[in-house]
Amino acid sequence: MTEAIFEIDAYQKDCRAKVVELDSEGIVLDRTVFYPVGGGQPGDTGWLQWADGQRLQLTGTRKREDGEILHLAEADQPWPETGTEVQAILDWDLRYIHMRMHTCMHLLGVVLPHGVTGGNITAKRSRLDFDMEEPVDKDGVNQQLNELIQAGHPVSTIWITGEELAAQPELIRTLSAAPPKDAGRIRLLKISDLDLQPCAGTHVRNTAEIGFASVVKTEKKGRHNRRVHLELAEQE
Repeated sequence: MTEAIFEIDAYQKDCRAKVVELDSEGIVLDRTVFYPVGGGQPGDTGWLQWADGQRLQLTGTRKREDGEILHLAEADQPWPETGTEVQAILDWDLRYIHMRMHTCMHLLGVVLPHGVTGGNITAKRSRLDFDMEEPVDKDGVNQQLNELIQAGHPVSTIWITGEELAAQPELIRTLSAAPPKDAGRIRLLKISDLDLQPCAGTHVRNTAEIGFASVVKTEKKGRHNRRVHLELAEQE
């Protein structure tokens, strides 16, 4: 399987890698810094560059059914051959926005401690759906959320086994994206003493990196469903 560098260090922006397979849609490398789409977070984009100066633009990243990470690219560009040594280079500005946004969504779940039934992350606006009946106090949520962000809580990851997670089902809050029951190792996101739950996405190291967040819209999507839309302030 591709070595997933992003699981250990989300801040590594590029890496040396070798092309191990060409797929009809993209390229499999032996190691990568590119996060594949999943858990509501988009797959990374960027470039592959190799020794003769050629550069291939990558339009996204996803996992195949066999678990390999596939780096997607349009067919009308030159592709490196199998065995080629390449430099895998992230579109870091976009990735970092996704990291800030994803961590912020976890804090939103701290402010609204209900089950999460769905969600989607984009660079401009993200949303979470909560299993709750009462209306969302937008102003109150904004205040609490930004207080948590500015408090500068440390963010880290912990690895546990599937058996350990099965013994602690309360850790699973995102009902729509629970880890596979047969997973051998499961990655937990830990935000200080505020939040601990399974998450494979990429995150910032400290909540202060998120900047200012704003709940821009709330919707009633059903009797037990409240949708909250969130945006982040641009950083200089």
